[in-house]
Amino acid sequence: MAQTETTAGRRKRAVTALKRGLILDAARAVFERDGLDGASLRAIAAQAGYSPAALYFHFDSKEALYAEVLGQSLVALRRHVEGAAAQAATPEARFSAAALAFFDFYAEKPRDLDLGFYLFRGGMRPHGLGRERDAALNAGLEAALSPIGHAAQAMAADMAGARLAQADAFAHAVGVLLLMHTGRIRMFGASPRLLMERHVAAAVAALAARA
Repeated sequence: MAQTETTAGRRKRAVTALKRGLILDAARAVFERDGLDGASLRAIAAQAGYSPAALYFHFDSKEALYAEVLGQSLVALRRHVEGAAAQAATPEARFSAAALAFFDFYAEKPRDLDLGFYLFRGGMRPHGLGRERDAALNAGLEAALSPIGHAAQAMAADMAGARLAQADAFAHAVGVLLLMHTGRIRMFGASPRLLMERHVAAAVAALAARA
């Protein structure tokens, strides 16, 4: 009897995970199409093939769904950056690999970059998803960026200097990505990847000089 209950429990968990996955896939599609403000649980339910009530069993709001979708994106980003950094042999190479991997992830996945800018929906006045969700998502972004800071610290930068180098790489990457994905980069006739490479090379040289 105990064995049957265990099997049934596993089956129930598998079904629940499958439903959550389908709902999250549908939510991502709706958020990409309509944004956070334009999306609704009804539209997400229709996309997933479920009733709105079925969504409430798994998620209590569209903000909770958005946070889950963005959280998954940040986990994928972190794995991509960490994987690139792990293949580099020196701190200088790790810094470059991590910073360029961050850039490349969003260069290849512009919709993930859109997801990350939910805070500025409706203009430059920031809106959040709730204090706890925002804190968790910010922590996820910090974790994805941390290989850059760790590499800078390994190059003899102090904690403050390493965090500054990490923030600088992040800010430059986001700026170039926005120019790239909005098409504004064309007015300069410049390669987005080359701009990022040049900035990273300059940052590594500056860190090496301080060391």
